[in-house]
Amino acid sequence: MRADRTTAPLKTREPAAFGPLQNYYVLEPNLCPYLPGRLENKLLTEISGPQAQQAYDILTLAGFRRSHRYAYRPACNNCNACVPVRVVVKHFEAGKSLRRIQRANDDLTVSMVPAKATAEQFELFHRYIESRHGEGEMAGMSEQEYRSMVESSDIDTRLAEFRNAEGSLIAVCLLDWLADGPSAVYSFFEPSAFRRSLGTYVVLWLIEAARGDGADHVYLGYWIEQSPKMAYKIRFQPLEALGPHGWQPLSRNAVSPDRHAAKDLNFD
Repeated sequence: MRADRTTAPLKTREPAAFGPLQNYYVLEPNLCPYLPGRLENKLLTEISGPQAQQAYDILTLAGFRRSHRYAYRPACNNCNACVPVRVVVKHFEAGKSLRRIQRANDDLTVSMVPAKATAEQFELFHRYIESRHGEGEMAGMSEQEYRSMVESSDIDTRLAEFRNAEGSLIAVCLLDWLADGPSAVYSFFEPSAFRRSLGTYVVLWLIEAARGDGADHVYLGYWIEQSPKMAYKIRFQPLEALGPHGWQPLSRNAVSPDRHAAKDLNFD
């Protein structure tokens, strides 16, 4: 993510709301990768140096996500389809379909490793992108660009590697560990192992890892009801969404605030 195509910087003096003093930038509009025919705008700030972890812990509570050494959140005109969501770990119980996915992956071993890119990871990443997102913005990403995505971080960033009984790497989750739990940055998996539902299993594993650590939440990024790539997150209940009244329960039958004209919304 580049910060050089921006308007003038915006400075905040409200560290309680936005973390240590930061410069904020509004990126120039780009085509939305999730909703056809729309433009996206992003609010961006750098998170680097010794205060990076503290800053991002607070920014996450305000709906920001991380890419490299930047934190961003949508700032789109006349659109609020991207809803920050997090799983409430303490009360999560997998339903029948999710338990079936857990059983289908009981043979996997998972290792939490430092955020260091490997050729093995990149080969899996390349197969995944070619199969799932061949027309997306990550198509054609080089190994060096992949390395930058994984390693450019000044916070507690880790990799979870999932291997089958033969030792083959079949899924990877890049994650940040925050004050109240993990935040899933990016996951990819073996496209030929579609029967395993590995994308869902990675989230289930993250929830259990957070539970084992005594963490309160798992941050899943943005729920976008109208986007099949992002709508699946609603199944991990109980889920909370960030809205006008802070973090509130988001029920399985919730409707995206983008469908409403009103600004004052109650998700539940």
